[in-house]
Amino acid sequence: MSSPNSPDRFNEEKSTYTVRGSDAPDLEMGVAAIRNVLKTLPTRPGVYRMLDARGEVLYVGKARALKNRVTNYTQVDRLPKRLQRMVAQTRSMTIVTTNNEAEALLLEAQLIKRYRPAYNVLLRDDKSFPFILLRQDHDYARIQKHRGARKIKGDYYGPFASAGSVNNTLNALQKLFLLRSCTDSFFRARDRPCLLYQIKRCSAPCVGRIEQNAYAELVADAKAFLAGKSTQVQAKLGAQMQAAAENMDFELAAVIRDRLRALTFIQGSQAINAEGVGDADIFAMACKNGVIGIQAFFIRGGQNWGHRSFFPAHTADVPEDEVLTSFLTQFYEEVPPARTVFVDRELPEAALLADVMTVQAGRKVDLSVPQRGTRRRLLDQAKRNAEEALDRRLAESTTQAKLLQEVADLFNLPEPPDRIEIYDNSHIQGTNALGAMVVAGPEGFRKGQYRKFNIKTAATDDDYAMMREVFQRRFARAAAEDPDRDAGEWPDLVLIDGGKGQLNAVKGVLEEMGIEDVCLVGIAKGPHHGRDGREVFHLLDGREFQLPVNAPVLFYLQRLRDEVHRFAIGAHRAKRAKAIGASPLDEVPGIGPARKKALLMHFGTARAVRGASLEDLQKAPGVSAAVARQVHDFYHAK
Repeated sequence: MSSPNSPDRFNEEKSTYTVRGSDAPDLEMGVAAIRNVLKTLPTRPGVYRMLDARGEVLYVGKARALKNRVTNYTQVDRLPKRLQRMVAQTRSMTIVTTNNEAEALLLEAQLIKRYRPAYNVLLRDDKSFPFILLRQDHDYARIQKHRGARKIKGDYYGPFASAGSVNNTLNALQKLFLLRSCTDSFFRARDRPCLLYQIKRCSAPCVGRIEQNAYAELVADAKAFLAGKSTQVQAKLGAQMQAAAENMDFELAAVIRDRLRALTFIQGSQAINAEGVGDADIFAMACKNGVIGIQAFFIRGGQNWGHRSFFPAHTADVPEDEVLTSFLTQFYEEVPPARTVFVDRELPEAALLADVMTVQAGRKVDLSVPQRGTRRRLLDQAKRNAEEALDRRLAESTTQAKLLQEVADLFNLPEPPDRIEIYDNSHIQGTNALGAMVVAGPEGFRKGQYRKFNIKTAATDDDYAMMREVFQRRFARAAAEDPDRDAGEWPDLVLIDGGKGQLNAVKGVLEEMGIEDVCLVGIAKGPHHGRDGREVFHLLDGREFQLPVNAPVLFYLQRLRDEVHRFAIGAHRAKRAKAIGASPLDEVPGIGPARKKALLMHFGTARAVRGASLEDLQKAPGVSAAVARQVHDFYHAK
């Protein structure tokens, strides 16, 4: 069964209409392409996509009546310059009809996220939101941090604004409710309490230090607390501590006292007072110098679960109401909305937005602008935070622009680079080798565009050969997918973590591909491995130089180099850990996790499975005769 916001939920009628002609941006050709679509366009609700000559999505829009909305694009004199440029690039359109406007708004948000069009307001955020998950698939519920799809059976609490806020809350919850955080396999393997029990952050249900009904009571208290009933939990603990003291059980009283301290910590760490608000998401916008910032507060059960600043992209010449509406639809495409959503302005499509949020949440969601009381005070606080965050952003942007100009001057670039790619390799004695690429721009690191390259053909103990393979694969793909270099995927500057040898290896690869206009720079560590600011910069013309140790541009380049090093090491460790956990049985086709586990449980080791006879394999529980034959033939085929 499809989810409420899955694309296959819509009654889709897709049609593409194309006008052939020159690929050069031309307003008349764009209008002609749109008018051709209008000939057969219905007046039903739906979503439209503007496509350029290569079929790349320029813009995704929704409409209550498609024909009426798309007709506006043919009246070019009434369009802002931004949309005139879009129409000039349009060569075809794709139309998807829906049952109603709410479905169109949902589909629009999904398509914007998928295609990242150049003319849509984009929620530029690479990080998913963390949740606290109280799992219910075990007799002793586990509490843990969770990101991604919510497929595990249990209760989810969130979103939290950052990993830091959820980690702090989790630590305090462990002290308060003594719930286990270990995996099920770790839980089963214990024969004595672990360190968390010793430091009073777990009740050790794994070894029977707490009865199941008593643990269930702790779980119930945790649910009550996370639902906003902290006062109720506090009163209960206070009564238990008093009773323990009256019974002269001072050790138990001390344990409960420490739990009360954890509760007080959580209550005292609230940066804002949201008592009585319940569950609410609060959004306020600030705009200055053409840049828009949006501040979000997340309130659950009257508790502040953190706040985050967002700076949407492609907002130039877009009305602020439209920016906030587009932001909210994209934001709630993945995050479940609270029961109440507060915004700092009346939105023209507020009722439609509320309907969409209600569909996504599966319950009633209210969207409103509070006017007085605690809710208004919270909204005003969010507004101040939005303005302060935007001021910091603008100050950082000014500094960043200055640094990028210095980079351009340093490496003789015609203008400040918009896309910088940094490369590094990582391996241990030739094993689990891979190359890594990170991307930076005026707004900082673009983590969604990081890439890792598993080394396939080069000798993994040859750094030069590895770097050649990485660049051959990267730029062969760029040349095939973006030959005109107008999609923003070609770098203005390439930094290589290495010296003259790596630089010359890369230069040779690009020359063989006919690419000679990419600025390449090698960054070699100095005598003390770059820790004293004595990096040596190698240029293609053979020049080498060092920068003053206190130069801001040096610190910036070091940050870029350190980021690719961090990413490469992390990817290498993940690959190595996966290799350590691999089994020879993984090579046998048709053997999934369940059958692999059954074989290992029966024979003990993969070596024993490999040496087993056909008759012995057939005796393993859960292994059919056909599977046994498949395993036996794999290892004993002549």
